[in-house]
This record gives sequence, structure tokens and C-alpha cells, in this order.
Amino acid sequence: MVLGALLAVAAIFFGAAGAAAAPAAAAPAAAGAAASSVSGKTYVIGTDTTFAPFEFRDAGGELTGIDMDIIRGIAASQGFAVEIKSLGFNAALQALSSNQVDGVIAGMSITDARKEIYDFSAPYFESGVQIAVAKATTDITGYADLKGQTVTAKTGSEGETFAKSIADQYGFTVKSLDQSATMYEFVKSGNAVAVFDDYPVLAYGISQNNGLKTVTDKEPGGSYGFAVNKGQNPELLAAFNAGLADMKSSGEYQAILDKYLKDPTAAAQTSFWDLLAVSFPALMKGLGNTVLVTAISFAVAMLIGLFMGFLKISTSVWLRGIATTFVSIFRGTPLLVWAFFFYFGIPQLTGQPINIWVAGVLTLSLNSAAYITEIVRGSIQSVDPGQLEASRSLGLGYAKSMQKVVVPQAFKIMTPSLINQLIIMLKDSSLLLAIGFAELLYQGQQIYAGNFRITETLFIVAVIYFVVIMLLTKLANVADKRFNK
Repeated sequence: MVLGALLAVAAIFFGAAGAAAAPAAAAPAAAGAAASSVSGKTYVIGTDTTFAPFEFRDAGGELTGIDMDIIRGIAASQGFAVEIKSLGFNAALQALSSNQVDGVIAGMSITDARKEIYDFSAPYFESGVQIAVAKATTDITGYADLKGQTVTAKTGSEGETFAKSIADQYGFTVKSLDQSATMYEFVKSGNAVAVFDDYPVLAYGISQNNGLKTVTDKEPGGSYGFAVNKGQNPELLAAFNAGLADMKSSGEYQAILDKYLKDPTAAAQTSFWDLLAVSFPALMKGLGNTVLVTAISFAVAMLIGLFMGFLKISTSVWLRGIATTFVSIFRGTPLLVWAFFFYFGIPQLTGQPINIWVAGVLTLSLNSAAYITEIVRGSIQSVDPGQLEASRSLGLGYAKSMQKVVVPQAFKIMTPSLINQLIIMLKDSSLLLAIGFAELLYQGQQIYAGNFRITETLFIVAVIYFVVIMLLTKLANVADKRFNK
């Protein structure tokens, strides 16, 4: 059953999605009907995390961009509310397929393959593809200069599709990555000579001093659309189309495009200390979530690990088998697989959405419990068997002997390993960014997605992790010395 569920999740992850485009504008009567059918409702909308200028975080940590302004403007005009979930492109599609969100707006191209799975709105943006190289590059001015080289493109994007379609013709290799900011760093570091990306994304990045320059004209690209699951939420799709038509006729739509795309000029480069001051509140919010999810998960992991550890030393072959199976499953599979399974797989199997905090705690606690089980087993078995025999000879029963003699000694032995496991769990919590959990590294990712200052932002995040882990280690060692005198 677990294998089948994981395969189902994998199929969603790598599969395509989509639906037929709706009419470009609704008649007044239809628009009124759409507005009345969604009025007062709240819809959960999934989006990407790093696709400026369509969705990114501003200096205050608020999600902004073309897509965000459009969906919020449409919601306001049509009388419904939206709750935005910033998940990442692939994760947003998985969330839609598992009914974790009602719709997705994420610079998503309308393709025939996607139309098989999703229903699309009328197109709200006509895109195109360009290539960009590092500013200092002078020997690449077109596709012919890419022969024998490696280029990069964003996974699942129009840029990736176009790059792969001409790769054989021009003799280059395509390396797909998950974020625009990461792709730009890939080029600047020399791991790729060029990046294929949507032209508005490149234009915005260049205006933010991302260190690149475009060297080709725009190639015709796909149309972006708002997507819902096929056959579901038709009233939301109709309201989107009606609201989009209203925005275009009123001039609000063009004002949004001009705000992010018209005559981009290079932004002034701020100092490292300015970056730290601006990003610090968002990073502290992420740190709070990191510490809290780690604390909750460690408490749950300790309970499960202690229970399974005692089963592991049981005289019953069945009880030992249960503990051994538990350890084998959760210690033998990647933590990230379980994060996707709990957050995307379970809702698809059960039809019920799961809270991201619940998914995060389950992922971290079950994974760590498998290791704690072995720590408990090893610590108990390392206590001299003579201690148990001596207590039994004094008239204590097995349970009392374990409680009063063996376990206290075993706890002293296992404490350093438990402290180490707690630190590992704190660092492993960063993997939850893959499902959109707003921990520390996720917040850092949101910051550099908008300003493209990846190295500096990640340096700040690393220092915060280092300070927190050092303080946690010292605190745990003090507690160890106090309680295990």
C-alpha cells in the first residue's frame, strides 16, 4: 500500500497537467452569474515560490507580483477571498491534484498535455523565451555558439521545452533546475554558459542586478493560464475569466503589467547590512517555525522511539518484528519522500487535506523515532547484565529492575546520542521547504528569489543555523550534566 501510494505521488510529481482555455471574456449576464456563485467563498490558491516578477516576496516579506495582483484583483471584483499557498511549481501542481488547493496561478503555460488533466482560464499573459549569459561573456551571441556547451532551464517551464526542442540541432546539453535564482547562479558560476527562461523573468532579474544579459530576441512562447482540476470548480474558473475581462477593460490589467515590466531599470545595489536589516524579520519568523516544529517533532519521536526501543529488546519475536519493521521502513527511506507522501499522498488516498504542520511533524518525528529506537535499544543492552541479575536477586521483579536500575543507567549512556539526534532533526527540518513549510531556509529562499542575492542571503541563513545549533548544544550539555551527575 505504501509503495502504491508513493508511486501515485511520483506520477503526479512528474506528470503533466492542464485543460482547455476558456473564452477570453464573459458576457455581462454570465459575469454576474459567476460573481454570485463565488460570492463570500474562500478559495485556496497554490503558486510558485520563486518566479519573479509573477510571484515573489517584497522587502516586507509579502507575496507580490503580476500573478498575485491579478488573482487578488479578480477576487476583490468578484466578491470572493483567496488564501495563497506559496509551494513551488511542481508542489503546487501536486497540491492541486490532491485537492490541497482549489486552483493554481504560477506563470503556468497552457499546453495540450496539461489540458488532459486541468481546466484553464482564458490566457492572461503571452510569454516568450530568451537566452541570457553572464555579463562578462562575449563569445556567445546566438544558438550556434552553444555547441558542445551546457545550458540550464527551469523544470517544467516553456524555456525548458524550447531548449530541449533545439538541443540536438545546435549540439548543446540542457541541465534543468527548479528555481530561476538558482539557474542564474549556475550560469554565473560557470556550470552552464547560458540560461533559457521566460523573457519577463529574465528582464526582471537583469533589472535586479542578477549579473546576466540577454543575447537573443524573444522566441514565441506559450500563454499563461489559471488552472483548476478538470471538471472541478467551474464557478471559480468563470469568475476568473469575468474578473480578467473587467480588469482588461478598465485598464487595471495593463497597469499591473506596467508596474513590473515596463522599462525596467537597474535597481540600486544595497549593502550587506541593509539586506540583513530588511530580511531579518522574515528570517526570525522562519526560525521560530523551525524551532517549534523541531521541538514538537522531537517530543513525539522520543515517545515513539522509547516504545519501539523496548519492543526491540522484548522476548517476543512478534514484538521485535514490529519494531524492526518500523526501523527498516523509516530509516531506509529518504525523509523527503515521506514529506511528499504525508502532505500530497495521504490527501489523494483519503480525499481529506492534511495540515502542513501535521505533515511536517509526522515526517520529522517518524524518521527520527527510527534512529531513537536503535539508540534506546543499544543503550539498554550496553548496561552490564549483572546489574539486572543483582537487582533480581534482591527480590525486585523484572519491570521494577528495569525501571529502577537498568533504564537510569541506559539514559545516561543514550543522552549524548539523543542530543546529536535533536541537532540533526533541527537541520533536517530545512527539507520541509519542499512542501512549502515556512521554516528558516524557506524564508531565505523567498528573499533571494526577489533580489537574486543568493550568496549573501544563504550566508545569513547559515550563520543563524550555526548560532542556534551552538546554543542548543550548550544548553543540552548543561542539562545533561545537571540531570546525569
